[in-house]
Amino acid sequence: MTSFRGKLIAASIVCILIPTLVTLVVYNYLTRDAVKDQAVSNAQQTLQLVDGHVTNTLKHMLYLMNYFQVEQSGIGQTFKQFISGDWGTANPAYEEYKARADIMTKIESVTAAGEPSYLTILLSNGTYFMNYRKDDDFDPVLLITKPWITKVQGFQGLDSYWVGVTPTEFRRDKATSPYQLTAVRQLDSRSRTGVIVVTIMERQIGNYFREVSAVQGQEVMLLDGNDQIISHADINQIGTSFPYLKQLNKQEDNIVQIDGKNYLISKRVLAVNGWKLVSLIPYSTAVSKINSIFENVFTFQLISFILFFILLMVAIRAFTKPLLKLDKVATSVQKGELHLRSSIRGQDEIGRLGKSFDQMLDRISDMIIEVTRTQARKRKAELDMLQAQINPHFLFNVLNSIRMKVLGKGDRESAEMIASLSKLLRMTIQDQGNIPLHDEVDTVIDYMKLMNMRQKDKVDLEIDIDNDVFLEQVPRFFLQPIIENALIHGLNQQAGTIQLNAHAEADHIRICIRDSGQGMDQATLERLRSKLAMHTDEMLLAEPEKKKGFSSIGLQNVNERMRMTFGDAFLMQVDSEIGAGTAVTLIIPKQMQEQEEVHEDV
Repeated sequence: MTSFRGKLIAASIVCILIPTLVTLVVYNYLTRDAVKDQAVSNAQQTLQLVDGHVTNTLKHMLYLMNYFQVEQSGIGQTFKQFISGDWGTANPAYEEYKARADIMTKIESVTAAGEPSYLTILLSNGTYFMNYRKDDDFDPVLLITKPWITKVQGFQGLDSYWVGVTPTEFRRDKATSPYQLTAVRQLDSRSRTGVIVVTIMERQIGNYFREVSAVQGQEVMLLDGNDQIISHADINQIGTSFPYLKQLNKQEDNIVQIDGKNYLISKRVLAVNGWKLVSLIPYSTAVSKINSIFENVFTFQLISFILFFILLMVAIRAFTKPLLKLDKVATSVQKGELHLRSSIRGQDEIGRLGKSFDQMLDRISDMIIEVTRTQARKRKAELDMLQAQINPHFLFNVLNSIRMKVLGKGDRESAEMIASLSKLLRMTIQDQGNIPLHDEVDTVIDYMKLMNMRQKDKVDLEIDIDNDVFLEQVPRFFLQPIIENALIHGLNQQAGTIQLNAHAEADHIRICIRDSGQGMDQATLERLRSKLAMHTDEMLLAEPEKKKGFSSIGLQNVNERMRMTFGDAFLMQVDSEIGAGTAVTLIIPKQMQEQEEVHEDV
């Protein structure tokens, strides 16, 4: 900004922006730890709610075991009678049936409320009671084969053995919950009456974890004492080890890096059995709500800055408006518009400056009025001339638009003809000197497309060019006039074939254009050769004729241009026989191109 107004605005912005940025940086630095602590607190609150749900589920399992434990239940004597078989009556079968019915009624009653669970009471003599059907689900006798049966035998009182997660053994739940959680306790640790086994499906906890994950965006899992995952929203994680607990600090909350991404990890130990609840949440997600406060503060400051900037712009615009007007008038006067005046008046410095400036213009306006008028007429003529010129690119754009419309209507052939015409016009108008041989060949191909369109009989163009000569630099439009002569005079605008060959030979390139037309007799051929040689000799030192377009350039012009470009090393040879067509051979030296490349490199 070089203007006074721009400098004033820039200075004001800097004076406001720098303190604002410093404030934001300091605020971010000072609140960083607070943001982390708040994120940890939020994660712990969520984990506390999860703890309540999981603990209630596990406590219900303990409640079922407590209900039937010998020490707290009046049916302990009944269990002992099932083991001993002594019912103290003349009809033991009836007493046994009655006792079993009473126990089953209590089992159904106590398991009907609360979380769905499978309860099994297995006595030491193999007698069992359960709240499920043996045939459809699971055979309770198989519990004797479990490895944890021996571990439970050493437990006392209310001690329970938490088996953890195992594959689901109940047939009707395998499809919806592949895993189960089991707790075991002695019925009577003194008399070894038997064991009580309570099993729940892992999905009862995992489904709650999935709800928390969907709502809170927080991944929650349940670990056993060996840090093995026993419940997770993703069942594929169950049974795997969770190795990141070692990174927790004394506050049991930390930020760990998993797969290159920071996660906030929190842990909570269940009071029921010592299992651990662990939550993982991306740190960016954990602090997103808190960061929104920072974003709101930033937004408020940004809006305040914008409003202040608008007010500042209005004030500066009002204060500097006379200066800006004076600058515009001075700029216009510098361009020759001496009739303009600032009309700035006032008692301050700007008013006096405007008045003096207008008086100066009045004094010099009378002396240069004629020069001003002359310059105005000259500028008007220049503008008229510029407006009368047509930019060739406009024509190319129009042709391309026409081609796209034709192509859109499905007339691909006409669209290709328009594209060929556009490329030919562009090649004609551009001021480029030499071009690669492949560009010249493309021009010939486009020309043949246009000529085949305008005449009834089609002419085939056969091209055979070595790959190593495609990039050789040649003058523009040196092939088209030869092709045109072959098409019009050789083939007489009738059907036929034109061959275009180009090959590298030692120190030169040989290009041959051959048609399958009527050919020439020897006399006509000699006259053509003489005319070419005579024209070249006479015009060698003269200024070549400049012709607009490509349709009026003849063989003489091609020969002249090539000789002026490549010197005496260039050779044009015409051969023809009646009924055998005509061949035009061009010998172009390669050393000329190599010298030009060397000069360009230097």
